[in-house]
Amino acid sequence: MPKQIKRMFWDIETSPNLGYFWRPGYKVRLDPDNIVHERAVICICWKWEHQRKINALAWDNGDDKKMIHLFLNEAKKADELIAHNGDRFDLTWFQARCLYHGLDTIPEFKTVDTLQISKRHFHFNSHRLDYLAKHLLGKGKIHTDFSLWKNVCQGNTKALQQMVKYCKNDVVILEAVWNKLKAFYKPKTHAGVLQGLARWTCPHDGSQEVIKTKTRVTASGMTRHQMMCKTCGRYYTISNNVYGQYSERN
Repeated sequence: MPKQIKRMFWDIETSPNLGYFWRPGYKVRLDPDNIVHERAVICICWKWEHQRKINALAWDNGDDKKMIHLFLNEAKKADELIAHNGDRFDLTWFQARCLYHGLDTIPEFKTVDTLQISKRHFHFNSHRLDYLAKHLLGKGKIHTDFSLWKNVCQGNTKALQQMVKYCKNDVVILEAVWNKLKAFYKPKTHAGVLQGLARWTCPHDGSQEVIKTKTRVTASGMTRHQMMCKTCGRYYTISNNVYGQYSERN
């Protein structure tokens, strides 16, 4: 069986900082010295592409150390980590907790951020995951409010179970939204080369059933060839040297 790109779809839910403040408000400034209990990761949920099972880990009464260790070992197995706003939120949150718990040998993950794909290629009314899921799929996130987070932080077991359910659903709709957007995504992993094939093969699925559709010349005088995969229908571009290898083979 050809080797496939090992993609992990993942999402985290986090707790707020707990601390002292004089009054609430949007423009209230709080110094880090006001914090009496640092925020942490409540739960992490993930699934592998082409698999149905959704995995979940949750903190132990506010302690996320064991969960962080376990998930790091899972994440190391992935070729790509896919999340919505993952580059700015999920991954940086996770890495901060890794460092806090003494895991200072964190690998450099290859990430795919569906939020950035949406912003770059589409003029939607919103790029939030909930909106994209409702707009493109007809079904979005599970409705909840801040009371769920408060109940989880107070040790409510049922609330924690509901939080994990909420997070799992986010992973499901994340993958579904990815499947809608992926035709506009420039691959970060070449599926053909991953299988030991030539660079002219389709980077999306590794197919050798490809044809040239157009030749372009850049402003610097470099020749590029637009190819189309007859298996998945997606387009990609190869250099003149790689196209020469394709011509010899075909």
